[in-house]
Amino acid sequence: MPLKLSVILFAIVLSTTTNAQDEELLKSSTIPIQLRVKANAVVRYDNTLIEVESFNDFLYSNKRIVTVYNENGLSDQGAVVGYDDNRKIKNLEARIYDSNGEEIKKYREKDFEDASAVSGGTLYSDNRVKYLNYTPTNYPYTIVIETQVNYRSTAFVPSWRPIGGFYVSTENSEYKIINNSDTEVKIKAINLDGYAIETHSEFHYSAQNLKSIKPEAYSPSFKSYAPMVRAALVDFEMEGVKGLNNNWQDFGKWMYDELLTGTEVIPEIIKEEVKALAKDATTDAEKAKIVYNYMQNKTRYISVQVGIGGWKPMLAGDVERLGYADCKGLSNYTKALLDEVGVTSYYAVIYGGKAITSFDNEFSATEGNHAVLCIPNETKDIWLECTSQTNPFGFTAGFTDDRDALLITPEGGEIIHTTVYATKDNLQSTNAMITIASDGSISADVTIKTQGYQYALHEGNQNKSLREQELHFKGYWDYINNLSVENIKFTNDKDRVVFIEDVSVSSSSFAIKRGKRLLFQPNAFNRVTRIPTRYKKRTLDFEVERGYKDVDEFIITIDANFDIEAMPNAVDISNKFGSYSFSIEKLSDSKLLYRRTQILNKGFYAKEAYDDFRTFMSTMVKHDKSKMVLISKT
Repeated sequence: MPLKLSVILFAIVLSTTTNAQDEELLKSSTIPIQLRVKANAVVRYDNTLIEVESFNDFLYSNKRIVTVYNENGLSDQGAVVGYDDNRKIKNLEARIYDSNGEEIKKYREKDFEDASAVSGGTLYSDNRVKYLNYTPTNYPYTIVIETQVNYRSTAFVPSWRPIGGFYVSTENSEYKIINNSDTEVKIKAINLDGYAIETHSEFHYSAQNLKSIKPEAYSPSFKSYAPMVRAALVDFEMEGVKGLNNNWQDFGKWMYDELLTGTEVIPEIIKEEVKALAKDATTDAEKAKIVYNYMQNKTRYISVQVGIGGWKPMLAGDVERLGYADCKGLSNYTKALLDEVGVTSYYAVIYGGKAITSFDNEFSATEGNHAVLCIPNETKDIWLECTSQTNPFGFTAGFTDDRDALLITPEGGEIIHTTVYATKDNLQSTNAMITIASDGSISADVTIKTQGYQYALHEGNQNKSLREQELHFKGYWDYINNLSVENIKFTNDKDRVVFIEDVSVSSSSFAIKRGKRLLFQPNAFNRVTRIPTRYKKRTLDFEVERGYKDVDEFIITIDANFDIEAMPNAVDISNKFGSYSFSIEKLSDSKLLYRRTQILNKGFYAKEAYDDFRTFMSTMVKHDKSKMVLISKT
């Protein structure tokens, strides 16, 4: 069907639907009661039609009616559309209605705000959005959005998410793909079981009366259990470059041949410079570390997203000349440097972020938001984060660890798993010398050593201002009243990947005076303070994404005029979630040694186990607050 005729027919269908159905859908009173529960917004109607005309041409049409109950539901109205040179907006309009279905305002495309689609940290970009800048005066209100966009770059096909996120219900949603082309359209339906979703055909789905989902403590990522349908073209085009996507090998081969080949050339003088730096290194790891440090000292990160540059890296020679690039350019530049010293490395596309998000190894499509390098190694692969000027060599915890990524090789793409930091690797050791005076005040010298994921959590403290550092430690030990932070010293051992924080603190009211007695909690500097939320009926499974281990030793010196009257008994607990133990040893009449070990295991657990998990965590909270009693000798 010709594109112009298709647009006209779809507009007629939308117009008919508007006349026939909208009157009831525009009134907030007609929303089913069960969909209002725990909902910031309700999607009354969401219809998506994708018409594929060829490998480099499809039309996306969408009509969406959303009732918004409060300001937290504003992001669910969907009044934003992206565009660029290869995504042309054919139609964009919106209408706002009050709770009774009376029209308040109408917007044409020219009334939408126009802005860059990327943040201010981007050097240049041709990705833009048009969005509705509407400030409601009353809630609830209903918005009708109609959109048509013609895609000439077809590497990305919009997916279907009938539940858009937490606290949003869906009354009606439909997704349909009509393939008028010779190219194959791949489809993957995910997490549809258990939801009121009907599969009409491989390319046609609908949903009705999907209740909102409320987040729960330790629940896994929303996408891991929310329903979704993904689509991709086997033959596609990106910015005029044709590609093949039967599987990840095909997709990776296209990336290598069309996006990476020819981008690695660097000046001869730089080649000689890095060779000279690495000439005495005897292993690939040693050479790679020298090159990595060289790259970090010469470059800085800035986002670059223009045309196919959203996926294609800057030329390595341009990175050398300019001294900056984005993750793609810096990874490619580092690869070019490694090539010159004889170290094999591979460009990899990945999801970067604290949350662990993996590529779907069964369904190849345009994925990822970040690029890194992988160096094959006999013991374990070395992964390089090339956007940081301070990151230790080969360290990835907290951003690209423990997930599937797409490795780009000359032979094609390969899904490979990144470095996993085991529970024992994510270690924090806290040592303290604590003195408790007769008036209940304390002074202490505290040393915190962190490794693995816990290194990633602490290392950034060194970059804060002195005032911010003081506030950090006061917040970290917020259970100590009147805490004064007096000296702070940081040591960042990037070779061993150990971060050390030395802090001197004092408090005028650490111990509580009760007549001749002093009461205090011996675990002064590393407590579990939060008990997970209690649920009458847990609905979601739960997950500990990263395990960790804490080991604490505090030497506590008490005033010579006091005796120990009472102290807590030793505790030792172990179960599938982890373990916890502490003990107090009397070294002398005035010295105590407090030892504590806490382990929380990585794991995915059924919702039925949540109460046991919560009990384990609350038990640690209770014991971390255990008190001991001193009594005056006089």
